[in-house]
Amino acid sequence: MARRVVVVGGGIIGLATARELVSRGDRVTVVEKETGWARHQTGHNSNVVHAGLYYAPGSFKARMSVAGNRSIVEFAREHGVPVSVCGKLVVATSDAQLPALKELARRAEANGVPARMLTPDEAREFEPEVACVAALRVESTGIISFPGVCDALVRLLSDAGAELLLGTEVLGIRPAGTGVEVATGSGVLRADALVNCAGLHSDRIARLAGLEPAARIVPFRGEYYELTPSAAGLVRGLIYPVPDPTLPFLGVHLTRMLDGSVHAGPNAVLALRREGYRWRDASLRDLAEVARFPGTWRLARKYAYPVGWQEVRRSLSRKRFAASLAELVPAVTEADIVRAGAGVRAQAMLPDGTLVQDFLIESAPNQVHVLNAPSPAATCALEIGRHVADLV
Repeated sequence: MARRVVVVGGGIIGLATARELVSRGDRVTVVEKETGWARHQTGHNSNVVHAGLYYAPGSFKARMSVAGNRSIVEFAREHGVPVSVCGKLVVATSDAQLPALKELARRAEANGVPARMLTPDEAREFEPEVACVAALRVESTGIISFPGVCDALVRLLSDAGAELLLGTEVLGIRPAGTGVEVATGSGVLRADALVNCAGLHSDRIARLAGLEPAARIVPFRGEYYELTPSAAGLVRGLIYPVPDPTLPFLGVHLTRMLDGSVHAGPNAVLALRREGYRWRDASLRDLAEVARFPGTWRLARKYAYPVGWQEVRRSLSRKRFAASLAELVPAVTEADIVRAGAGVRAQAMLPDGTLVQDFLIESAPNQVHVLNAPSPAATCALEIGRHVADLV
């Protein structure tokens, strides 16, 4: 007899998990509080298919990125979703960054990622305007439409008979016999199992289900600019800086999109609301939760100055944002960039202030909760879906 499974969350992780469950014969209901699919993290990112070079060998992120890079590209090509495997450059702009760049090359080799070190002249064969002392060429990085992937997943789920409920917020979860009951504004759903893929609200859904997860979601907003059409020719593909290994963010980078536009960013500042895409988007509830969480203050003591302060100043100053881009491509000026929206990253944090680096998935009787799935989760969506379905 087929199991009945409720999946909470209509982003790419929830939809990919639902599709995997349906393929195994389960009867699936997907519940999404918004009136459309992929409205938050999935619909507000840079649409990069990551290769897997940044992550510690053996970690979920490393293993799932390499496999996910292949599976998401294959899925896109099979279902008519725009995708381009264009490769990227990670560039060291000073000698001080060379050890970190070489460590990335080592990780790439350990993780099975096709990458090679380049001299400045070799790097300029790919990106004539780039400034660097060395670069790492990563061949398997690509650009995709993750909302397009979600549209394809929704079509597959609909064709398979899954129940897809938009505009349906989860209000309560409780055990019921050998399964669970999920209370929504539209009624009660009864199922054999619950899967929580609620992204920015995943810890809250877990608490509704009776868990007390160790990690708390703290939202970080990443703001994007776009190069003007006259400046877009300065970038041919993807140009990334060498990231700070102590932070989970990759730093502002330049990304040529499928439509030929070039996006720049994101930075990383604390969002004042879990769905706060602008400085004026604030929630007293969300701010109070962040303020009461001890990890917030421990993280602040470690990073508020100068890292956090620099990010805030860059958020408020187009000139500073342009200067960060000019470190990679010196020809970029303040006049060459215009605002282009923002995204909010659901970052799990522990009470000691540690940012959870790897994917975090916890299980309970008849429940699976995806509690930390930031970038590169979209790349890994099909692999995460398989892993979660195994746990279910």
